[in-house]
Amino acid sequence: MVTIKSKKEIEQMKEACKLTAQVHEVIKEAIKPGISTYELDQIAEKFIRSHGGIPSEKNYPSGVPGVPNFPGSICASINDEVIHGIPSKKAILREGDVISVDITAYKNGFHGDAARTYIVGKPNSIEDQKLVEVTKQAFFEGMKFAKKGCRVGDISNAVYEFVTKNGFSVLREFQGHGIGREMHEDPGIPNYGKPGRGMRLEPGMTICIEPMVLAGSREIYELDDGWTIVSSDGSNTAHYENTILITENEPEILTKPWKYYILY
Repeated sequence: MVTIKSKKEIEQMKEACKLTAQVHEVIKEAIKPGISTYELDQIAEKFIRSHGGIPSEKNYPSGVPGVPNFPGSICASINDEVIHGIPSKKAILREGDVISVDITAYKNGFHGDAARTYIVGKPNSIEDQKLVEVTKQAFFEGMKFAKKGCRVGDISNAVYEFVTKNGFSVLREFQGHGIGREMHEDPGIPNYGKPGRGMRLEPGMTICIEPMVLAGSREIYELDDGWTIVSSDGSNTAHYENTILITENEPEILTKPWKYYILY
């Protein structure tokens, strides 16, 4: 169901989005060769809880019989892992790794969701750097159409066209989404589609645009853990996402960077 937020609800939701953005700034500083994704997960959870929030992804249900709930507070996906990477003590970051971190924080009855992709230290190739930059810019290309009167397909098409013209592929099996009191709400925001199609956007809607991009083929498979999605050809991947508010005028990014105070 699509929910139109009141001014009061938007102000409440901004606190969750602010917290999500703050966690990303903390994680960005912590990423370095030798740290494990488990350690990053612990840093994120501690920061979220110390600031009055709850990590939304912790114990998120898989919806699949026999597959346990998501065990981490963040998704940490390395190199060919596109999304939903499970934090692990065995996943040690190395120089040149491409790591995507997806974080959702719950506070004041609302969720804030954002994803970033980082290169650990120096990139291994020019293509890796381009992959990260194109994925981020694809978000902003889509956001140009996150306006009153535009349709979901306008966003989807803009993301797809930008990614493919740069020689990369979009993930089709997963998509962006509405967000609010639930982490995943309507409408779905695919990373491909036809302009002029889909739901019309209205002021008060809050959505997540999230390009998920593969350097090679768009073919994927799921690991035995029931969560991690990996590129079939082993190519590196990237992910960029923000929570956006549809307004009467230009869209507002609610998960923009904020200053923070570390409470360890």
